[in-house]
Amino acid sequence: MPPKELFKRKQSFIAPALKTSRSTLRRRDEDGGVEVGEGADEWIQAKTLIKPPDQLELTDAELKEEITRILTANNPHAPQNIVRYSFKERAYKQTTVVEQLALHFTLSGNLIVKDSDEGRRQSMKRSSSDVVVPVSSIVLDFDELDRELKEEEEEEIGEEEEEEGEAAEQPVKAPEEIEEHEEIRPRLVQERKLTNQFNFSERASQTYNNPARDRACQMEPPPRATFSAIANQWEIYDAYVEELQKLEKSKEKEKRSAPVAKKVDKMRGRKLTSLESQSDDITKVAKAAKIVERMVNQNTYDDIAQDDFMKQSRGMLLLYTLKNPSFPEYIFNSESGIMCLDIHVEHPYLIVVGFYDGNVAIYNLKKPISSQPGYKSSAKSGKHTDPVWQVKWQKDDMDNNRNFFSVSSDGRIVSWTLVKNELVHTDVIKLLVEGTTIEGPDGLQLQTVGCGTSFDFHKKIDYLFLVGTEEGKIYKCSKSYSSQFLDIFDAHHMAVDAVSWNPFHTKVFISCSSDWTVKIWDHTIKTPMFIYDLNSAVGDVAWAPYSSTVFAAVTTDGKAHVFDLSVNKYEPICNQSVVAKKKNKITHVQFNAIYPIIIIGDDRGHVTCLKLSPNLRKMPKEKKGQEVQKGPEVEIAKLDKLLNLVREPVAKASK
Repeated sequence: MPPKELFKRKQSFIAPALKTSRSTLRRRDEDGGVEVGEGADEWIQAKTLIKPPDQLELTDAELKEEITRILTANNPHAPQNIVRYSFKERAYKQTTVVEQLALHFTLSGNLIVKDSDEGRRQSMKRSSSDVVVPVSSIVLDFDELDRELKEEEEEEIGEEEEEEGEAAEQPVKAPEEIEEHEEIRPRLVQERKLTNQFNFSERASQTYNNPARDRACQMEPPPRATFSAIANQWEIYDAYVEELQKLEKSKEKEKRSAPVAKKVDKMRGRKLTSLESQSDDITKVAKAAKIVERMVNQNTYDDIAQDDFMKQSRGMLLLYTLKNPSFPEYIFNSESGIMCLDIHVEHPYLIVVGFYDGNVAIYNLKKPISSQPGYKSSAKSGKHTDPVWQVKWQKDDMDNNRNFFSVSSDGRIVSWTLVKNELVHTDVIKLLVEGTTIEGPDGLQLQTVGCGTSFDFHKKIDYLFLVGTEEGKIYKCSKSYSSQFLDIFDAHHMAVDAVSWNPFHTKVFISCSSDWTVKIWDHTIKTPMFIYDLNSAVGDVAWAPYSSTVFAAVTTDGKAHVFDLSVNKYEPICNQSVVAKKKNKITHVQFNAIYPIIIIGDDRGHVTCLKLSPNLRKMPKEKKGQEVQKGPEVEIAKLDKLLNLVREPVAKASK
């Protein structure tokens, strides 16, 4: 069929439908009502209400009563009894705020506002891509029109003859007339698909830039003092006279010491310097000169001094519980390595630590949010100049202020007191090595300072304590005397790593050293009662809290040794390798105060928890008709019985 006839038929199909609809409307208007068809009677009939058998019988007043209901946004299914743990009050508290929001459906949209910058940008891209094609290049798709007309012919077969008659009466138009009267819309070129503006990825490569690091050193400014005076002629004259008198005295001393000085010069091959002939007193700057000399030598021998121990960086304080050994309960970071710690007996939330840089600090577990300590020493408040090897809490002072002690390699035993918001220090005693006095220039007496490594306070006598040193000596000291020692024990040939009083016997203490030995002492006797050689350097030793004759020692070869003098006073009753690698050196051991557990730590940061077997904690058996006596008196008597075996030969020899 030609294209022009198809257009005519399409127009003829629409006309009858319009006529039919108009006639139908006229028929409805003439009837004066709504057209009624089949099934309309069912809707016109009145509805009958069916009353359920269990309906309540209400009066007219009750039926007319208005009941007001308030709609709220609260979730009726939200729980009202939620309980959470309050770290501030350390108890479970019921929460008053309950989340009422319930989400049923969420959808992330990607719509863009037209007035936004991104909307304008995309609209400009679309307008630039729309290009109009000239009319001469348009080609009509008659196949598509033919397909649509065939579908309409199948639906309206009955009206085809009438439509063809009407089409025959109309004059046939030429194709040129059709093109003139019909408006043909130009077809647009298909738009270019835009890239996804929200999921765009681009591949690139970039080298890693190392972070810039700045190293700097800052020191506290030296103290300054302003001095001014007015000098007259008499004061100048007196100063000259004093200077002449000093010169005369120095000449007399040179004459006396001239023969001795000549012999020394011949032996050493050197000449007298101007410093030896001066008479100025340098005691005021002796400490500062000593520190400066150490710094200079450390810089000179830097290659030798830079070992593992010197490369201390940041430290960390971790607190674990036996209920969860996989992750710590508390974590505190520090700028320097932590060398030792001690937990307060009456206030276990207070922990005092000693640092590698000589500072001491106190952490409060009630304030775990802040990683900084509550109290910390500084250069102004009397910090140590060497690493702090041990700290110990003591009983509160007369003003109920908490205090603790610390020992360091600088030879100072310092008492620290918590006063308001600061630490106040007091030097209790200074470890001066006897027999090492050197006579300096102009009769100046120089004495060598000992290096403290460990200490322990007596369990009954509050003022008495012991101090171990790197020189192998043990000093018995008192808090009341700061200028002298009560007694000195030539205990070991190398550094004393640990010293501890017996928790039951008031006269007995134990010590261990890097010379492979563990020794048990009576502080009234200069010689040890028992000596044990463990074939390796001993890192630490500790008494058991449940027996006066049981103690444990750890060595650098990775083994733990448990002794019970009442069972075997010659050898340990248990030897066990604790660390897997031989390179790990065990440094600490400690008994649990309640449970039969010991904790062992090494220099690689590993902590091992061990449980003592029943054989290592045997109690005396009950005999028939006799009760087993328990208590401190029994433990003291048990240890005295062993010590008397050693004391008797000594007593016989003295007699």
